[in-house]
Amino acid sequence: MSLDITSQGESLRSSRGSIDWKAVGRRIRELRGFDVSQEEFARRIGVSQGHFSYIERGEKEIGAEILLRIHQEFGKSIEWLLTGDT
Repeated sequence: MSLDITSQGESLRSSRGSIDWKAVGRRIRELRGFDVSQEEFARRIGVSQGHFSYIERGEKEIGAEILLRIHQEFGKSIEWLLTGDT
């Protein structure tokens, strides 16, 4: 039984505090909307279009500096970007 508790505890620890980068990418895609191209959005936050494409697909973790640039440029909170909470 203690093995079950340990494995459950490990599973809880590994999921707690982790960031779903695919969900972050979906929120950024939502923020970009249909009016702004990937290239334009990437230019405004200071990354290449290729790197931005990885971010939108959730294939790259986003550093604090890029999150801050998105916040400053587009007015969305970092908390919303990371969690979806307003």
